[in-house]
Amino acid sequence: MIAKVSEREAEVLAAVGARLSNAQIANRLHISVRTVESHVSSLLRKYGVPDRQALAALAVRAEHDQAGYGTPDGRLAGLPVALTSFVGREREREAVLEAFGASRLVTLLGPGGVGKTRLAAAVCSSSPMGGAFVDLVPARDGFVTQAAATVLGVTERAGEPLEDAVVERLGRDRALLVLDNCEHVLDAAAGFAGRLLAACPGVRILVTSRERLGVPGERTVPLAPLPLSSDAEALFVDRATAVDPEFDADPALLTEICARLDGMPLAIELAAARSASLGASGLLTALDDTLRLLSGGRVADQRHRSLRAVIGWSYELLDEEEQALFRRLSMFRGGFDLAAATALTAGESPGAVTDVLGRLVDKSLVVHRRGPASRWQLLQTVRAFAGERLRSGDEHDDVRERHLRWAADTATGLEERLDTTRSAGATTSPVRDWRQDFDAVADDLRAALAVAPAGSGGPAHRLARALGHLAYARRFLAEAQGHYRQAAERAPTPAEAAQDLRGAADCSLDTISGQDVFDLLLASAEQAHAAGDGNARAIALARAVETAGRFLASFPENIPAERMGHLLAEAADAGDPGHPVVAAALAAASAWIERPAAFDPDPALAATALATARATGDPVLISAALDAVSTAAGRAGRHRETQRLTRERLALLSEMDRDDPRAAIEIVDTLHVACTDATVAGDLPAAIAAGRLMLADDLVGDHPYISVSRLIPALVLGGDLFEALRYGRRMWDGWERAGRPAAGWLLPSVSALALANGLLDDQSGSRLWRSRVGLVMDSARAGRSCLASFGAFVDARVAVHSGDLGDAAGLVERAFAHFSMGRYEAYARAAGAELAVVAGLPDAPERLAAATLAAGENNWATACLARATGRLRADQDALSAAVAQWERIDARLERAHTLLLLPHRAEEGRAALDALTTPSPTTCR
Repeated sequence: MIAKVSEREAEVLAAVGARLSNAQIANRLHISVRTVESHVSSLLRKYGVPDRQALAALAVRAEHDQAGYGTPDGRLAGLPVALTSFVGREREREAVLEAFGASRLVTLLGPGGVGKTRLAAAVCSSSPMGGAFVDLVPARDGFVTQAAATVLGVTERAGEPLEDAVVERLGRDRALLVLDNCEHVLDAAAGFAGRLLAACPGVRILVTSRERLGVPGERTVPLAPLPLSSDAEALFVDRATAVDPEFDADPALLTEICARLDGMPLAIELAAARSASLGASGLLTALDDTLRLLSGGRVADQRHRSLRAVIGWSYELLDEEEQALFRRLSMFRGGFDLAAATALTAGESPGAVTDVLGRLVDKSLVVHRRGPASRWQLLQTVRAFAGERLRSGDEHDDVRERHLRWAADTATGLEERLDTTRSAGATTSPVRDWRQDFDAVADDLRAALAVAPAGSGGPAHRLARALGHLAYARRFLAEAQGHYRQAAERAPTPAEAAQDLRGAADCSLDTISGQDVFDLLLASAEQAHAAGDGNARAIALARAVETAGRFLASFPENIPAERMGHLLAEAADAGDPGHPVVAAALAAASAWIERPAAFDPDPALAATALATARATGDPVLISAALDAVSTAAGRAGRHRETQRLTRERLALLSEMDRDDPRAAIEIVDTLHVACTDATVAGDLPAAIAAGRLMLADDLVGDHPYISVSRLIPALVLGGDLFEALRYGRRMWDGWERAGRPAAGWLLPSVSALALANGLLDDQSGSRLWRSRVGLVMDSARAGRSCLASFGAFVDARVAVHSGDLGDAAGLVERAFAHFSMGRYEAYARAAGAELAVVAGLPDAPERLAAATLAAGENNWATACLARATGRLRADQDALSAAVAQWERIDARLERAHTLLLLPHRAEEGRAALDALTTPSPTTCR
């Protein structure tokens, strides 16, 4: 949908695409948060999208289109812009469409230079489907997914592999994905395509390759050279006329030239580029001289050798300066700019390099890609020839070293732009940032590191460390950890290795892999010990202990308490206790392991940890200590205090560097707990606001099941039943696609969806979600206590709503049971007390009194008990007070149900209830 937006709205849209929060956007643009909210609401209306996630995806697609990655309307991102006319291939186009009628995977097969990419682009240009055109020429074997993700504007999120994020994006609609030039990454491309076909029923994949993928169901369309006496000559004339508008030649002579070139499109284009200087007859003579030695062999081989000979012939016609640059440019797997090309020369000026580049473009050996910034590229077959010539000479090692230095300098320059962007605030454009330039060079940076000579220090170490930082900031999280590990292996000193290992650990925390973090931190401590840095060793050891105590659910097995005690003692002996950061690290670790019970920080030690963390002024350390204090408060049932502390953690997020892996776990953990902590306290507006903030975040938002699961209970409790059910379907599909991993924390959301269906009087839907409760229960390693209290609440509340009171006494008894870690106990007891009143149980007054003791920390429970009291005593004032309490926490459905109990407001209640329980055209159950 094309919408007219103001300049300010465009800035806000781009910032939403960059996954900035409203507060961050306001700070960057020097406007109020309320103004940002107004712009976001306007953009949602103008683009007709349902939520901020869809708006962010639209912004990313728009950014990629502006960068030259996609078509102007954004239907097929990455579709290459045609610089010349497309000639012939009508039969092959029809063959591709016919093959798609029988299979969702079609492969265009043919040798290099036969025109597979051009045909694929021509087929796609008329496709009505969205999707992506992914050029795999610059990709290495392990980076096929990154290549597709980059074009699609998809990034990795905490707890979700990048490939899953691509599946989630493509799985929503019908889409066309082109994997262009797969032969050098055949296995990776086959695995990726197979996964997409299995998980995304609406996706079709068009592959170009010299070999078939070998995926079941694949249909192939062989691509032969252009036929003579028709398309081959037409292509030659078109390209020759572009060079020389006065070009004219005898048709028979043209046919003879094209026959010598075996009808290969690339060979024809290279030869046509020389037609202006040689003429048709001179060109034929030169080709005869060049090709005379070629004989024998199979037809396909003969054609390929003919093409190589034509490239070689074109190369020999270059002057020495042109040949030298041509060979050196083979180092670039993808496109390159003028600065990159200049970096590979021996002191040549940019002006001189520009001149030589222009001459190579004129001779069709280099392709000029025009866009916001000029870039050049060698076609794959041409680059392979240039690379062979480079390796056969004596300059290869020198050019490789220059390429490595260029890569290291480019990566560190992009890193500096990260810092500049963060510090510049509103003066930095939110549209054009470092990411576009990183995407343009990322494959070459990766390739330079992969082929760098073994050894420590130097540009290879700088490149590995910078790539770790850049990949993390670009949200390629697993890749980032790998680069930090490579940096540690190449580190010139133990101190540098310790720092790199800590970076790898921080990236692992973002993916919630506790054992990996623990091991990396211990390795970092060993390197710090070798460097003689006691403080660094103490911090790494203490952080490992804190991780084992704080994130124990992410470990396959708990770390024995005795071992953690020994490690903490080592940390205390190694570091200076007077150093603020050392003191904070030791205090935080101590708080988490002092008590024998799991996930039970010591309140006094947690308070000490917070005091020492505040002394550092470091928002990351303060947030970690606040987590210990808030967890202790929650264990003691002080849910309002827990929520207050979590709000303080939320406020700290704006002070953290989101591009630094060190801040990752605090951002992820804070956003994960904020919605739940507010829900446990019955503060529904705060819970929903925190949930929507989480969904808009680029580290955790839009996860197929984790993020939305936190928001669903709050939506149901607030009365947004249809939105909750919509998210519920997405959550369930995502969890099943992930293989139903152990996820006890899903239980409250699944139970809440059973409640939503019950409140809508949808018995089949309620039974479905109750059955799903059992499936999650079977997979859970932890979290059953949450189900016990929340499940008891759901059953009691549905019984009150339905009037099915046959088992009221049993349900009330269950609601008042003792719950271990019963975070939702107040909900259960309030609903149980109301059920006792509605059922006329003799102990209803006692149940009300008992529930009131547990409800003091929960706004929802307090309102529910006010309503139950009004029912018990037929007290209109108490019921009116309940209405006011429901209004304060924006629990609209409960407010409507309460109004029905007030005769003078019952009509208002029925109208409100109808509005909340009748699906609109934009909702579905």
